[in-house]
Amino acid sequence: MTLLLTSMLQFLIFIPFLGFIFSLFIPEKMENAVSRTVLFTVGLHLIISWVFLVIWLLYNHPTLEKSGIILFKTKEYQFLVSFYFDKISAVYLFVGSALTFLVTQYCRWYLHRESGYKRFFNIILFFYIGYNIIILSGNFETLFVGWEILGLSSFLLIGFYRDRYLPVKNALKVFTVFRIADMSLLIVMWMNHYLWRKNINFSELADKQFVSENLQNHPLLGVLISLMILLAAAVKSGQLPFSSWVPRAMEGPTPSSAIFYGSLSVHLGAFLLLRTFPFWEHLTSIVITVIFIGLFTSIVATGIARVQSSVKTQIAYSSIAQIGLIFIEIALGFHSLALIHFAGNAFLRTYQLLVSPSVVSYMIREQFYNFIPRHYIDRNSVLKKIEYSIYLLCLKEFNLDSFVYRFLWNPLKWSGRKLNFFSGKEVFIFFIATYLIGLICLFNEQLIPKELYKYLPETFAFIGLVMLLKSFAERKNALLSWVLVIVMHLYRPLAISLNGDIKTNEIILYLSGVIISGVLGYACLNELKSHEHKITLDQFQGHSYEHPKLAFIFLLACLGLMAFPMTPTFIGVELIFTHIHEDQASLVFFAALSYVISGLSLIRIYARIFLGPHIKTYHAHPNRSS
Repeated sequence: MTLLLTSMLQFLIFIPFLGFIFSLFIPEKMENAVSRTVLFTVGLHLIISWVFLVIWLLYNHPTLEKSGIILFKTKEYQFLVSFYFDKISAVYLFVGSALTFLVTQYCRWYLHRESGYKRFFNIILFFYIGYNIIILSGNFETLFVGWEILGLSSFLLIGFYRDRYLPVKNALKVFTVFRIADMSLLIVMWMNHYLWRKNINFSELADKQFVSENLQNHPLLGVLISLMILLAAAVKSGQLPFSSWVPRAMEGPTPSSAIFYGSLSVHLGAFLLLRTFPFWEHLTSIVITVIFIGLFTSIVATGIARVQSSVKTQIAYSSIAQIGLIFIEIALGFHSLALIHFAGNAFLRTYQLLVSPSVVSYMIREQFYNFIPRHYIDRNSVLKKIEYSIYLLCLKEFNLDSFVYRFLWNPLKWSGRKLNFFSGKEVFIFFIATYLIGLICLFNEQLIPKELYKYLPETFAFIGLVMLLKSFAERKNALLSWVLVIVMHLYRPLAISLNGDIKTNEIILYLSGVIISGVLGYACLNELKSHEHKITLDQFQGHSYEHPKLAFIFLLACLGLMAFPMTPTFIGVELIFTHIHEDQASLVFFAALSYVISGLSLIRIYARIFLGPHIKTYHAHPNRSS
């Protein structure tokens, strides 16, 4: 029976994937067909999941592990898709399948006659695929695939009302924060490669003796890996100082806010800590850090939730506060309590968000009949001044939003703007000159002093990062911004080739995705330019309204160029990281930062050109505050 249950794990991912593919071919006008297909898919998944869980419990809930497909294999590395199932996966599977089914049923009528009805249900299934991949993943590589799917589906759902300014703006904000978690997981996978000298599975992490023996030889590396895991978890679960993305994510439709940012997606940071707990449980400094982050987040988020005027913002910060307590429970080892807490919080927040429109309607009517004026109080006492100060801080959400931008993204934009003196022609000349120098150095290694040669990989990786900063800050020329991302991808294999022995087939695999996606995206921008004559990045232009097919193809090109999972570029990025040596912290930093900024730059190009209020004034133009 254990073998049967193990073989069923992949079907729990295959069912929503099959439903997603089938739903793409249903005509947009056939609302009933779309909703019934999605409802049947999640309903079938619910039944199979619960039957699976019942059988699993009857047979003494064994830990299940299945090694799946080897996507790519070299002498030192293999990209293996594997699955793992234990009580943590069981609770997340139960809660996820139940809530997804309930919210899907709710959406059938809630979104009736919305222009993006089919698009919403497609994204629901896409999100559900990523969620199941994460909770059933057997290693970091598989988890990262689901992690990236979740990030993209979140961007698409928050920006569901793509003809409005605020949903698109906040979708970009949330996506930028999520990229920090992506970078953290990338660095975790790279450090794991040198700590274990192989692809580590979660089942091996559960072996305390195996983990402790390896950490004794590399204590600092163990702390760094744990910090990166904690950073990824804190970002995904909205813990301080990254809490502001959760209320911003509420710009999407209420059902998506309920299922993703109130219940499922926001708890995946806790899932990551639970899954990796055997690795960091003996690192006292990490345990204390997790407790302090959870404690401070709970206190601050509770204060913010109590003074916000928006019901969605209140629920968002209430959920964040509870997740802070879940972090504390995990750090203290109360995992069963943490799982019960997760399930209760997920169901409660989903219910609160789904009834929030009715609550708002009731409260608006109620305030006219039960208004009670406040009595005069002494505002000059010290305690009242402290109270008012805390009140204002909570009202302004402790300026968490501006904190993230001021210390993370604004310095990158400032650096990029300092390169505005580079025109398209100058960039081309600089690229040709430096790339030729790099190739000459690569094929004439013996003529270059070793002391100088060892700095060449970092040098060319940094040049690629500089090109990317220019792309990220570019406001005028969309084509130039796109080409600069491609240029960065060309510098990356050159830097790694200078770093050591990388095979030609690995470079070809990486560049195949870059070239195909780059040419496709460039063709889309040229086609759009032939229709619209001018495309810039200084404002949202909303061209998806008149060019929906072009917008979809360009989005696919962006995904290919940003190394989205299951593209050749994604596997190529994984391979490139394996060729960075353990003493090259600066090189891995440049590579990881380039990965993050390339995704931001590409999604920004897509959003600026195809999303937001239409630039042509004869189209409907909603206000920014709508």
